[in-house]
Amino acid sequence: MDELKGKVALVAGASRAAGRAIAVELGRLGATVYATGRTTRAQRSEMNRPETIEDTADLVTAAGGTGIAVQVDHLEPDQVSALTKRIDDDHGRLDILVNDIWGGDVYLNNFGQKLWEHSLEGGLRMLRLGIDTHAITSHFALPLLIRRPGGLVIEMTDGTAEYNANYRADVGFFYDLVKVSVQRMALAQSEELRQHGGTAVALTPGWLRSEAMLEIYGVTESNWRDATAKVPHFVISESPTFVGRAAAALAADPDVSRWNGKCLSSGQLAKVYDFTDLDGSRPDAWRYIEEVESKDKPADATGYR
Repeated sequence: MDELKGKVALVAGASRAAGRAIAVELGRLGATVYATGRTTRAQRSEMNRPETIEDTADLVTAAGGTGIAVQVDHLEPDQVSALTKRIDDDHGRLDILVNDIWGGDVYLNNFGQKLWEHSLEGGLRMLRLGIDTHAITSHFALPLLIRRPGGLVIEMTDGTAEYNANYRADVGFFYDLVKVSVQRMALAQSEELRQHGGTAVALTPGWLRSEAMLEIYGVTESNWRDATAKVPHFVISESPTFVGRAAAALAADPDVSRWNGKCLSSGQLAKVYDFTDLDGSRPDAWRYIEEVESKDKPADATGYR
């Protein structure tokens, strides 16, 4: 499991959920992973969650890589600039950039609120957290990443390009705008990196069993299926490890440039790279959402896991 030995990765937004899982799976393949975020063992971000970047770094190291925790507010250009300088000073290279910064859940109010109903202050904060952070991070990280051909940028989003082609009224104006913007950012970076031998993609998990989601439904990863009694379509959900394995598969693929500019999903890539979720299944959430949930059919993941 050393396909990424000698490679250096920055997972921006690695405190929890998909970001943490991606960092761990990159570490499992031998990478050195800088795990950044605002929440440390001494200080919490506005998300007020207990997961920390130090915990993520320890998990990376335990998996076989080298985890390095660095507290960074990715809205602060000086902090991001200092981070990339440190990576340059330490290694002189950056091979993988994962832009997973978000932190806007606390501003969602209620899903589906109209633009004029949503808190303007909260909505604009979501745009800054989910869009500006990615642009700032890429601005400082890409000059280091393009020093060597083969660099990879993964922009983490929510929803496939096809699904997000229509307005997502269920999540509302600001959230919809953030996730569509991230997909466009991946496309833009794919064009700009092409001449340097680099690749940029957008990657989405399906219905993610994040730490917060498990708490909301009152279950754990070991008994998550109990939540389907109240939320039947949760049957298609996936652990963060599933998208973590998707990102690691992309990073280890010598032909990753075939995906340049694409919006990819964990379920889609599982079929290509032959990986599974923790339970050995391959949940194809976005196909399920389109073909089952959106058509008000009874929850049944047969043929979708």
